[in-house]
Amino acid sequence: MDRSSGSRVTLLDGFGLRLSGVARPSAGDDLPRAVQRLVALVCLSHRPTRTATAGRLWPDVPEDHAHGSLRSALWRLNKAAPGLVEVSGGALRLGTDVRVDVSEMSDWALGAIGASVRSDRAVRASTDLPDTDLLGDLLPGWYDDWVLLERERLRQLRMQALEAVAARLLSLGRHGEALEAAHAAVGAEPLRESARRILVRIHLAEGNLAEAVRAYELFRTLLEDELGVPPTEQMTRLVQHIPQVRRGLAVRSRPRPDQLVPRPGATAAAPARRRATAGLPGGH
Repeated sequence: MDRSSGSRVTLLDGFGLRLSGVARPSAGDDLPRAVQRLVALVCLSHRPTRTATAGRLWPDVPEDHAHGSLRSALWRLNKAAPGLVEVSGGALRLGTDVRVDVSEMSDWALGAIGASVRSDRAVRASTDLPDTDLLGDLLPGWYDDWVLLERERLRQLRMQALEAVAARLLSLGRHGEALEAAHAAVGAEPLRESARRILVRIHLAEGNLAEAVRAYELFRTLLEDELGVPPTEQMTRLVQHIPQVRRGLAVRSRPRPDQLVPRPGATAAAPARRRATAGLPGGH
């Protein structure tokens, strides 16, 4: 992908802006926060109207004040970065030569997830991992509702794509690359079992039983420490044929001494039986 021409907005791992024809790597820091939020919203929306934009960026002020703030932000943006955002009728849109890292990440992820329904050539072309700068979270430290919702959507999309790439590389026998994709998924969300399952499957495919057991046990311990639950049966089935895991499952299935509860009535019945036998011959 050619990134040398046109302006580029980055929203993953923080706000950044590189203007076409400007030598500095980023001009984003020069923009006031209100202008950064305006650019981010336009990047994440499809031609939002001026009214909707004003309402989302300044929800706690009267409508006329919100529109005034929008006009001021647009004026400042046009002065600092002419053509970055265009006004067409009552809607806002990015300039035609502006690229956004979120769009690049989404295109990669959707291609990776949907590769299974395309030709073999397309499937093999979709096994590449994206650049590391496309694996960051959306605008960390921003807590607007519209950012939080989009951040979670993109996180889920990225995770699904990484798992799809790892599984596809595994099916092609490219185990080293599959491990890289699986570790990227696990690093992004350590408690996500579907990513851990792929990691275990890769180790098993390589014949590395010790690595498979280690990956399973690390996840089991983490899951029990964080959530107080064991891995699902789907996860355990992957490694339960290995003697070490089978023995561990047997030990953990035994009730602990503090879990041994007398049968109902057993405690009360014992003294009664002792009293009943006290009057029999030989009883004391």
